Amino acid sequence: MENTAGRAKSPESFGPGEPAKPLWIRRPLSSGTSGARLEETLERFGLYTVCGEAQCPNRGECWGQGTAAFMLMGKVCTRSCRFCAVASGKTGEPLRADQAEAVAAAAGELRLRHVVLTSVDRDDLDDRGASCYAAAVAALRRRIPGVRVEALVPDYRRDELAVMARAFPDVLAHNVETVRSLQHIRDGRASFDGSLETLKGAKEAGIPVTKSSLLLGLGEKREEVLAAMDELREAGVTSLVMGQYLRPGKRQIPVVEYLHPDTFACYAEEARARGFSRVISAPFARTSYHAAED
Repeated sequence: MENTAGRAKSPESFGPGEPAKPLWIRRPLSSGTSGARLEETLERFGLYTVCGEAQCPNRGECWGQGTAAFMLMGKVCTRSCRFCAVASGKTGEPLRADQAEAVAAAAGELRLRHVVLTSVDRDDLDDRGASCYAAAVAALRRRIPGVRVEALVPDYRRDELAVMARAFPDVLAHNVETVRSLQHIRDGRASFDGSLETLKGAKEAGIPVTKSSLLLGLGEKREEVLAAMDELREAGVTSLVMGQYLRPGKRQIPVVEYLHPDTFACYAEEARARGFSRVISAPFARTSYHAAED
C-alpha cells in the first residue's frame, strides 16, 4: 500500500490567518545538558518521542528535566488530524521486534521513575498496536522495579482495552482533543463519543487513573468546554489537561484565539469543582506535561 509520509496535504482555505502571538506564548526551547543527554540516548537506541515529532512546546523544559514521552510503532501515523504535525500515511513503519526492550533500556539508563508511552495510530495492524504497548509496559517493569507507567493510547475498543488492562499501566490517557462541535478537525475515524467509549472502557477494565485533554483556542465556546468536562467526568475520567492549541506549521489549521492564562485558571477551577482530582490548565499544558504528578 502506498505510504504518503511527508507528503503535503491538500491545500485548504483557513481564513484570514492567526491573531498575533501574545507575550505569554513565547517560550525558549533550550533543553540544556540533560536534554542533550536524552537526545543522545534516544538516537543511540533508535527511539522517537512525541515531544519532537509533534513539536511540543514543552520539549525544552521536559528534556531539561530528563523526561520524555516515548512514541511506539514508528513515526508514521495512519490518521491525519488537521491540528497535528506527525507524518501520516496509509500504512505505518515496520514494527521493531526489540522495541519494548529498547524503550526499557533507554528509560533505565536515563533513570526515569515515571515513563510515558504513546504512539502513532496504527489502523493497519490487527490489534492497532495494543500488544506493543503491553510489551513495553512489561519490559519497563522487568527492568525498573517500582516504575510508574502512563499509556497515552489511540481510541482503543473492547479487545484492545482488554490487552491494555492485562498490562495494567498506572495511568491510561486518551484525548478527546476538542469540544463536540469541533471534532471535524480530527481524522474522520475519530469522534467524541468514540473517545468517551475508550475512556469508559479503560475505567471499567480496572485501570485506576484515566486522563484526557482538550486543546483550546480552536473556536470553542465556554459552555462547550464546560459540557465536555461534564461528559468526561461521567465517563470516569479523573485527570484533565487543558492547553492552548499552537499551530505547528502551515499545513495545520490556524489558531482562532489565544486564551489568557487567567482564562485557563478559571477553567481549572471549573474542572476541580466538577470533581477532577488532577487538573493542569495553562497555555503550554499538554497531556504528558508534569505527568509524574498524576
